[in-house]
Amino acid sequence: MKIKIKRAISLVVSVVLLIVISNYLINNFYLVYSTVDSWSKVNAKTVNTQALGTNGVVVSTQQDASEVGLEVLQDGGNAIDAAVAVGYALAVTDPCCGNLGGGGFMLIHSADGNEAFINFRETAPLKADSKMYLDERGKLRENLSTDGYLAVGVPGTVKGLNYALEQYGTMELKKVIKPAINLAEHGFVLQAGDVEIFEAGKEKLLQPNVAKIFLQDDQKTYQVRDVLVQPDLANTLKAISQEGTEAFYQGEIAQKVVAASQKNNGILSLEDFSSYQVAEYEPVSCNYRGYRIASSPPPGGGTTVCQMLNILSGYNLKELGWHTPQSLHHMFSSMLFAFGDRNRYLGDPDFVDNPTNKLLSAEYAASLRETIAFEALDPESVYSTDVQQEGTNTTHYSVVDKEGNAVAVTYTINSYFGAGVVAPGTGFLLNNEMDDFTTKLGSSNQFGLRQGSANLIEPGKRPLSSMSPTIVTKDGQVYLVTGSPGGSTIPTTVLQVITNVIDYGMDLADAVNSPRVHYQGLPKRVVAEAHAITPDTFRALKIRGYSTMPFMSWGAAESILVNGDKTMIGVNDIRKPAGKAVAY
Repeated sequence: MKIKIKRAISLVVSVVLLIVISNYLINNFYLVYSTVDSWSKVNAKTVNTQALGTNGVVVSTQQDASEVGLEVLQDGGNAIDAAVAVGYALAVTDPCCGNLGGGGFMLIHSADGNEAFINFRETAPLKADSKMYLDERGKLRENLSTDGYLAVGVPGTVKGLNYALEQYGTMELKKVIKPAINLAEHGFVLQAGDVEIFEAGKEKLLQPNVAKIFLQDDQKTYQVRDVLVQPDLANTLKAISQEGTEAFYQGEIAQKVVAASQKNNGILSLEDFSSYQVAEYEPVSCNYRGYRIASSPPPGGGTTVCQMLNILSGYNLKELGWHTPQSLHHMFSSMLFAFGDRNRYLGDPDFVDNPTNKLLSAEYAASLRETIAFEALDPESVYSTDVQQEGTNTTHYSVVDKEGNAVAVTYTINSYFGAGVVAPGTGFLLNNEMDDFTTKLGSSNQFGLRQGSANLIEPGKRPLSSMSPTIVTKDGQVYLVTGSPGGSTIPTTVLQVITNVIDYGMDLADAVNSPRVHYQGLPKRVVAEAHAITPDTFRALKIRGYSTMPFMSWGAAESILVNGDKTMIGVNDIRKPAGKAVAY
């Protein structure tokens, strides 16, 4: 009996010690983690990081796609022609994220000063409803909004790219899509960065129609220097080349996707495809220290970017210093306010009256600054009680041509390899964008981001997105083109690239590659890359009430900076070794 009591006491003590040690590690691991030189490991495997030119620059997350864009520019195409060509090429060479089966945003700044924002975000199927992922007790049914055909929104990429080409390009579709057809039909050589992506997303590649494309013998990932050939995708691209947009939305391609969806408990219909429309809006914009920032309006993340910048405009970040306790406190506060308002107010403008003017007013920013004291703000007091997270496996690319046209594109299938399904005979992965809606009030999506009732599922509605393709101008001339993948971290990544350049005077490579921080309030932890916060700053932030968690890296801010002498610098983010900056 005494032995049993001793064992019980020993077990209790062990459990208590484990809890104490675990809590300590959670709150202090960053001190240990930040001493590990993971950044140099990333640098060691990085190639193609910078390119300098005077006639044109392309930066994307996959080197073959970047080369395609450069060839279009060299052949006399403008930035929009090149951007469309890159978009189609990435659907072949970066299938985790580049796509035909997803959607996204394109921001255009024309040489004449005009701007356009093209919204080709996916829409909810016409048979969708706000309770489609709930069981009879009102509980969320696991994985239905992330895996399989019920997770798929109506794709917008093909219509969006073709619309941009028709309205703002100079070349024919057959010409700009031909390089993508060649890459799919004859294959491309996989580099280390490409293989890493397939390894990371292997669990999404196991469905038979997916495995036969992306896995050898349906089970092993391809290796470096292997050639990936995609005949079904080549045929799909050929159909689009020959028949245009209708091939995808009214022809055999739509029929194949709908048939597969209906066979596998999905709700996509031919009417969903035939009725899909691209939307064109004015970009959201703000001024920051003499620069004009243009970005994606709702349902995009540009409002969040501008709101953070408006709040930070009231502080001298340069004087406070890069990632000091005070500058980070102001940055975290701006992030919290912007994400809280995003959750409370924003959604698809066809369904929601977005109070963008109020959120971006100088008066509102000033009123928020007045509430920032010494201690960290309570996230619960900022957020509404409604809750939702968002796919990080998006891709971004930037293009500038010799005439001064600039394009920033962010598009996605949401998670790594989307819903993990390929309709037989089509060759392309389908998105799981339905998870970006508020699938249940009070719950978070796969990326932990809270979203409110304005983002509830409705037929034909576009889900809220953090994607923030951004173009910064000075005196009407393009200065900086940027954006990033990364789900809810996208606006904060764009924010830090901008402040690193404008406030801290970094060159573009340092601005893009410097370690980042992210805070959205819920979860109640600051996320930080290695070396983003020094041990002393970490302790100072802890005193203010912040808790910090380490994270290896995120995002890929593929960016271009145009100097006053018209030289252009493109930078491929070191976090994306498969990417490349090219110029001429």
